Amino acid sequence: MKRSALARHSALKYAATLVTLFSLLASTHGIYAAPKPNVIVIYADDLGYGDLACFGHPTIKTPALDQMAAEGMKFTQFYSAAPVCTPSRAALITGRYPIRSGMCSDKRRVLFPNSGGGIPASEVTLAEALKTAGYQTACVGKWHLGHLPQFLPTSNGFDSYFGIPYSNDMDRIADRKLGRSIFLKPEVKYWNVPLMRDQEIVEQPADQTTITKRYTEETIKLIQQHKKQPFFIYLAHNMPHVPLFRSKEFQDQSRRGLYGDVIEEIDWSVGQILEELKTQGLDQNTIVWFCSDNGPWLIFNEQGGSAGLLRDGKGSTWEGGMREPTLAWWPGHIPSGSVSQELGSTMDIYTTSIKLAGGNVPTDRVVDGVDLTPVLLEGGNSPREVMAYYRGTKLMALRKGPWKAHFITKPAYGNEPFQEHNPPVLYHLEHDPSEKYDVAKDHPDVIKELKAAAEQFQKTVKPVPSQLEIPLPN
Repeated sequence: MKRSALARHSALKYAATLVTLFSLLASTHGIYAAPKPNVIVIYADDLGYGDLACFGHPTIKTPALDQMAAEGMKFTQFYSAAPVCTPSRAALITGRYPIRSGMCSDKRRVLFPNSGGGIPASEVTLAEALKTAGYQTACVGKWHLGHLPQFLPTSNGFDSYFGIPYSNDMDRIADRKLGRSIFLKPEVKYWNVPLMRDQEIVEQPADQTTITKRYTEETIKLIQQHKKQPFFIYLAHNMPHVPLFRSKEFQDQSRRGLYGDVIEEIDWSVGQILEELKTQGLDQNTIVWFCSDNGPWLIFNEQGGSAGLLRDGKGSTWEGGMREPTLAWWPGHIPSGSVSQELGSTMDIYTTSIKLAGGNVPTDRVVDGVDLTPVLLEGGNSPREVMAYYRGTKLMALRKGPWKAHFITKPAYGNEPFQEHNPPVLYHLEHDPSEKYDVAKDHPDVIKELKAAAEQFQKTVKPVPSQLEIPLPN
């Protein structure tokens, strides 16, 4: 992009953010007492609900994550806002369903290296909100919200960036010769993905065999550098998205094979980060979240993960596509060993983090994230009443309380058409988390209630042009 265009975008972004945030500074309602907690969000890629030992996996060892659960809170009903990468990440960073920002599409499910769009300048990112509240901000790992300069993390509130700007399977250079086998026996040379430092490419192709280790080292360095000032670190691992890579120390260590090796290295990474926080005396002033962007990529069989007892996986609006294994850790604040069955979403990380930071959530737009502080600190009820399940721009299903109505269904992948249901297919998720037993005929009153809730929700949605459909400029 020409410098003048980037400058115009930056000016627009800056102005839009100031208008939104400075209008809120006078309000102090809901601000929590100092010191402001550091915030670390660790986001896995394509991790399944059943892939961690603390969520029931029989052979993958995750001692650090198990300890995180034992010392913090495990959420059993926590959701991403979309079943694929780009929309899910947009929702986490903005606290809004991706249909509100244009970060979804019915034609292209995610952004690609030939995409010309990305996160709009008008969105207020979590990094921007926390930066205004006095935080140092850093992004480490996968971004996937636009790879052109104006869309990269350092143009959207982050002080620094180190990572791969999109999925680790993009820019493939071996498909035609080797086809699907490039995923079964992956080599670094098969993908020409760039590793970036801020807005500069520092390695291409990125050596993915050491990528988890290097992301961990970068995160620890950031903790050490910013230990005297509140910080926000967004660590988004590229793994366990295929192609799967792990460092030498983790080769052939897991009974689950290559996929297990990859998860166990991510677990090691979490352990290193938590230990560093304790070493620096920051553990009681840092809230750490662990979650995933969507469910497991089941079409890759053993190279994909497990949704446990949940139905389907990545790409699907069945539970396995969007319910995530989620942990929150904040010693001295979150009761140890607590398990929450309350409804939550990655969008709630946005609102909760801003509230804990003493900031304010934008009021000039619909923000879908809610403040989970009562759940975290008191084991109270979640203010989240509804969860919408989108695939692209289609509202496929809606959950209210324990009930989930599917208005439209479609397998995650394949050419089968969308199937509309009238009446909707209905499941009681607390009785039937695997979505096996349609009870619509027995509960017409619930169907009526969920239809009304869906209609009410849709009234708040004003679709905007899709960023995913914008072509790369010539």
